[in-house]
Amino acid sequence: MPYLPPFIAPTRYSDPAAALAQVRAIYDQQIAHLRDAMQRYVAGETLPGHVRACYPFVRIHTDTVARAILETPDIAQLSFGFVAGPGRFETTLTRPDLFGNYYLEQFRLLMQNHDVELEVGTSAQPIPIHFSFAENDHIEGNMTAARRMLMRDVFDLPDLGAMDDGIANGTYEPLPGEPQPLSLFTAARVDYSLQRLRHYTGTSPHWFQNFVLFTNYQFYIDEFVRLGHEAMADPNSEYIAFIEPGNVVTRRTGLPAAEGDELGVPPPRLPQMPGYHLLRADHSGITMVNIGVGPANAKNITDHIAVLRPHAWVMLGHCAGLRNSQQLGDYVLAHGYVREDHVLDEELPLWVPIPALAEIQVALEKAVADVTHAVGPDLKRIMRTGTVASTDNRNWELLPGNQPQRRFSQSRAVALDMESATIAANGFRFRVPYGTLLCVSDKPLHGEIKLPGMANHFYRERVDQHLRIGIRAIELLRAEGITQLHSRKLRSFSEVAFQ
Repeated sequence: MPYLPPFIAPTRYSDPAAALAQVRAIYDQQIAHLRDAMQRYVAGETLPGHVRACYPFVRIHTDTVARAILETPDIAQLSFGFVAGPGRFETTLTRPDLFGNYYLEQFRLLMQNHDVELEVGTSAQPIPIHFSFAENDHIEGNMTAARRMLMRDVFDLPDLGAMDDGIANGTYEPLPGEPQPLSLFTAARVDYSLQRLRHYTGTSPHWFQNFVLFTNYQFYIDEFVRLGHEAMADPNSEYIAFIEPGNVVTRRTGLPAAEGDELGVPPPRLPQMPGYHLLRADHSGITMVNIGVGPANAKNITDHIAVLRPHAWVMLGHCAGLRNSQQLGDYVLAHGYVREDHVLDEELPLWVPIPALAEIQVALEKAVADVTHAVGPDLKRIMRTGTVASTDNRNWELLPGNQPQRRFSQSRAVALDMESATIAANGFRFRVPYGTLLCVSDKPLHGEIKLPGMANHFYRERVDQHLRIGIRAIELLRAEGITQLHSRKLRSFSEVAFQ
């Protein structure tokens, strides 16, 4: 027999803040039930039944395809915040402490667009016990192997069937009588990714900012760390804190330490894809992640960061220049992609085009001009716009018969790497605005390969400038606001309402 907390029945709200407060109350009650049961289980108690707690849900009912306030410009031009037509729409919710501001905005837009009440209640979707642990809990380590094995009889464990990406992929079809989704991700899928982010980046999800830079070289991270500490030494900096793996916090000069800062400890070794965060008070700072080499890493990290609903992510990395006219150190602004990475072929078929996004392209081009002071023909000389090919074969140039080279020539590719197409394709799939600015570090088709001396000189020359261009692009995007950034180009016919 299930051992459940007291049931909280669904209630309706016409105030988004009140609806969010109820989400918090339900979530906190359910998590407290799981944590209490887990502590008793670790202490050796026999619990009175199978322990279960469930996520809160939010639901709306609409009777018309019409929106209530299309004449209001600041609402009407948004590409999210409304459902596609009449019906019942629902999603489970998690971590209101982390997503509270996001949920509040989605609730507000739904109410304004459809002039309906929100219904908040307790869903039937169990919360896996692993997702109930607090940030620094390590409870399982206190149990014997036999007791850990019995956990599956006493608690709900993660169910992969409840956290797939069918909604985001456009393949999900609700059964007759089931509600249509309000969000790309169920609560369980979000919780799963939050756990993975902590593992892969070595930092807590709540540090992540709304603008993300990816790189495939540690040199860029070293420079980002230097700039981060430089910003913290400036009492007039717009950034308030810098976070490094292990949740090590450096506050801006003049600001007091916050509760929990003392818990940060540098890890004995860096995690697989270390994350660094330059914080602004409004969460619109910059997160930078070294994803390492290869499309598998690129897909992995973007699969998980996507649940945080960032405003944009941009790839800054090195590439092979494929044109004889290019010079080492030239920039490539991707306006199209050849997807030979293969890691997303099942989720996003190759016949789906991955378009360049005007807002990102303009920001990146202007950032190159601002940082390099190049204009007109000089700008075109150092930055080429064109197709970027991404491959899953690091030694593609050694394949016999010049087959890759012929395909890349037919595609009009100007550069090649292993991550950019994956990051852009996952941005398209998850409706996260994306862009790519690469720097030519070698030209293997023309005899210019990376040699140690040349590579070190190149890194010293270009990394600082390239990173500053990426940061400048984010400043420009931030100044433009998110209304234009989250465009309809990334949204499907019958899109979910949540951003």
